[in-house]
Amino acid sequence: MPRSTARREEILAVAGELFRQKGYHATSMQDIAERLQLQRGSLYAHIDSKEELLFDIVDRAADRFLAGIEQAWREGRTARERLRRALAAHMSVIAEHRDTASVFFHEWRFLRDDLRRRIQAKRDRYEARWRELVADGVQRGEFRPVDPRFAALLALSAVNWAYQWYSPEGPLSPEEVAGAFADLILQGLEAAPRADTSPEEPAG
Repeated sequence: MPRSTARREEILAVAGELFRQKGYHATSMQDIAERLQLQRGSLYAHIDSKEELLFDIVDRAADRFLAGIEQAWREGRTARERLRRALAAHMSVIAEHRDTASVFFHEWRFLRDDLRRRIQAKRDRYEARWRELVADGVQRGEFRPVDPRFAALLALSAVNWAYQWYSPEGPLSPEEVAGAFADLILQGLEAAPRADTSPEEPAG
């Protein structure tokens, strides 16, 4: 990785950590420079503004979430399997990129209108793929006839908060946490087995 690229990645990592800890507005360029042991002016050799940092952090997180659910769609053979894979991918982004995931969930709204619309479009696309996943399960008969929008929001709302309490040093891996979420969500979604309607054979 070229030195300039490596430095930019370092700046993004520090900015993400500070935005998560202090909030976007409460973090100054001076804070970022001091954490990196740089002169404030040196930052501008790699970035144009604090908002550019926020956009890059949030945009990358959006792309990671989208890549995860698209992979779940490609590799899952059933709606149940796709849901499990999608939850595992979502949890993996949170566990491996905790700072950027937190910024994605909370700080993105502070972008100016044109940048916020670009992120909103990706968020909308991600949520749409979740709705399609649930709707596909309903159509296949794997899931009960639930409202796909409500079910998708319920699943995402549950797993999104994992960044608040999940710790890599804890007893559960990201895969185990995602599996536990999937078990609970599928219990509410799965269609009941069809009753056997074949006529009973006469005894005797």
